[in-house]
Amino acid sequence: MGVVMGNDEAIHIMGAGLSGLAAATVLAKGGKEVHVHDIRADSGARFDGDFQALENWSMGVDFFEQLKEWGFDLSEFKATEFNVVDLIHPDDVITQATTPGTAYRIIERGTSDHTIDQGFKRQALAAGVQIHYKSRVKEEDCTIIACGPKGTSAVAYGEIFHTDHPNHIGFQLNDKLAPGSYSYLIIIDGVGLICTCLWRKQKKSERFLNETIAWYEAHYPNLNRKPIKRVGGKGDFTINSNYKQDGRYYVGESGGLQDFMWGFGMRMAVWSGVLAANEILGKGDYEADVREHLMPYVRTSVANRWLMNRVGDRMFKRMCKAWMKDQKKRGDGLIWIGKLFRPTLLKSLLYRIVNPFMLEKDPKAHGRGVRRMPFRKALKRDVWEQSPEAVAIGEQWTEVRKQGAKLSFSKDTETDSEPQ
Repeated sequence: MGVVMGNDEAIHIMGAGLSGLAAATVLAKGGKEVHVHDIRADSGARFDGDFQALENWSMGVDFFEQLKEWGFDLSEFKATEFNVVDLIHPDDVITQATTPGTAYRIIERGTSDHTIDQGFKRQALAAGVQIHYKSRVKEEDCTIIACGPKGTSAVAYGEIFHTDHPNHIGFQLNDKLAPGSYSYLIIIDGVGLICTCLWRKQKKSERFLNETIAWYEAHYPNLNRKPIKRVGGKGDFTINSNYKQDGRYYVGESGGLQDFMWGFGMRMAVWSGVLAANEILGKGDYEADVREHLMPYVRTSVANRWLMNRVGDRMFKRMCKAWMKDQKKRGDGLIWIGKLFRPTLLKSLLYRIVNPFMLEKDPKAHGRGVRRMPFRKALKRDVWEQSPEAVAIGEQWTEVRKQGAKLSFSKDTETDSEPQ
């Protein structure tokens, strides 16, 4: 379904995700006529009810305080706060990272009323934004480009399940279960998610999820897991030479504004949407503001990712021990991890050195000078057979799926294009 763009004064936005809706809401409150277009049937339809984490350590300001400053109503979506997180070492030692403040806020993505996607949608509609779903538009006809991933740099696979376990969150560094990355367990109000992230491309990738679930069941014996569905997604990590091109603003993932190290991106998605709207309203310079406020963190994450690509469980163990040692000294587990994410002169120099050969040029970037992190090849150590426990997990899922359980991804068929 298309929409006629006859009003030259109207602002058209491609993508009804967080960055697009954030920009649209700010613009509508500023008196602009705003149309948001998305090829999907609803905001959040790209996701499938999976949990995601809003970290609270990478920057000096609390993200929720920023949202309130920008005029967003936090009561429009559900967020569960944690100040204690299980830090799971690669040798299966489980310690706890704690903070007097908030370490994580867990939100749900999708089309249910309590998700952050629907919360932002309601606020956009209340501000007067017109949203057109199942609407396919061209980039050149839009002012703000807020699409999802176009390529694949990493993937994540998870299983959502019913459980009677109390609310909990666990974060695991383990290069076997999550090559080059991490796995995690999130439980919120009787619903759990076990997910593994893969920063190296694998064959028979479902084995990583099965083995990860088997690990958590062995070490959290009271999960009482009852599978609901399996979910998946991909990350597209890029660096752009320009964030505004030919009068168009590229925000969120379309602008490569996210964390290369561990994939955190919601804060930058919303922030970049607000910055783009501010320039249109005459309150800022988008290109300059992105480079001042966001790019130092993106460049730091590129340096971090380069380092992560070159280590394994031995270094992961050293990281975990250093994290816990610093927490014992300072009484706050966020300080050490926060320093890891924040810009330094050394990380800036490392970025300049590794950027030219770590990223590949995207020839379809409309002259914006986009360079993408490729999906890295598997290593020899990634080839292994599933344990009997993991095989049983896979067989359990097969039976559950026969009864109608959903699978929102196709294993081993990650593509290089993703609709907005």
